[in-house]
Amino acid sequence: MEDGRPPGVPDRETALIIFRYLTREILLTMAAVAGVLLLVIMGSRFIRYFSNAAEGDIPVSILGTLMLFHLPGFLELILPLAFFLGILLAYGQLYLNSEITVLVACGTSPNRLLQVSLVPATLVAILVGLCSLWLTPAGALQNEVLLEEQRSQIDFSALTPGRFQDFGGGRTAYTEAMNEDQSRMQEIFISERQSRGDETPESVVTRAETGYQTVDPETGSRFLVLADGKRYSVDPGRAEAERLAFGTYAVRLSGAAESPDLDVPEYATTSALFSDDALPARAHLQWRLGLPLMVFILTLLAMPLSRVNPRQGRFAKLLPAIFLYVAYLSLLLAALDAIGRGNWPVAVGMWPIHGGFLAIGLAMMVRAQHKGMSG
Repeated sequence: MEDGRPPGVPDRETALIIFRYLTREILLTMAAVAGVLLLVIMGSRFIRYFSNAAEGDIPVSILGTLMLFHLPGFLELILPLAFFLGILLAYGQLYLNSEITVLVACGTSPNRLLQVSLVPATLVAILVGLCSLWLTPAGALQNEVLLEEQRSQIDFSALTPGRFQDFGGGRTAYTEAMNEDQSRMQEIFISERQSRGDETPESVVTRAETGYQTVDPETGSRFLVLADGKRYSVDPGRAEAERLAFGTYAVRLSGAAESPDLDVPEYATTSALFSDDALPARAHLQWRLGLPLMVFILTLLAMPLSRVNPRQGRFAKLLPAIFLYVAYLSLLLAALDAIGRGNWPVAVGMWPIHGGFLAIGLAMMVRAQHKGMSG
């Protein structure tokens, strides 16, 4: 023994250096993987929102807000996968460089490597827990409120000058230009079809020099106020049309905005789910609590999977590992749906899935240690 240490066991300073080195390798690899995954997922969602904005469904000004509120929901799923792949790739490279073999030969046991990996795993689990238990439901709620406000009104402020846009209900609008603060439109054209009972809908065309939107403070109804224009009404099959010249004309766009249905577990706070005995609430509560736990189980699974032979390459077990993660997540999602529908006992819940993959991880660790981690 040296300084009270068993032979081959590194001293405290050496152990600290090893800890920092391994943690840095894992976190750097995880950050690279998470960055790529986040870029792909957020890019896909941004393209979809941008397409909706181009069609006039939502104003461009809220795109950044929508993406920001989506971020926690992306992170709670990306971070566990990124950390899982981070361990696989980082330790896989260390195995290829025979660094793990040297560490084990110098007294760093496989259990010690697992203990080192659990430290950054705890950090990632805390971040995932913040997202799943607090930030994701809050962001989803704000997103739904924002989108519901746009769906509940025909918002002409989303008009793009110089192009015709369909606002639904047979209504097409065009404006030539907007003023600097985007509050007033110039040279407006509106085409719509209005039905009068059982009669054939008539075509109505309205043109005005300027226009702006306003909301009635008493009823909450939204109006488009047009100034200095003409309105033409034409019935199909008739050789005549009605013409109305006006100084000011108000077009009702929507009634009072209805409050969106936000009484769903997806938008509820975690504290509210604890006091809700409904099956969907129980299912979502178990889902939120299970995501941080998933990080530790994936860490246990990644340790033996990261052990590769130099002749195999660092990506040899990457595909099986991804399949394992997909199976884990798919089973959790299936259980979330089954519990919410009452097809699976809520008392059993998702815990057998976590327990099953924990058992797989322990079995793989025991098998790897039996073969020899340095093998």
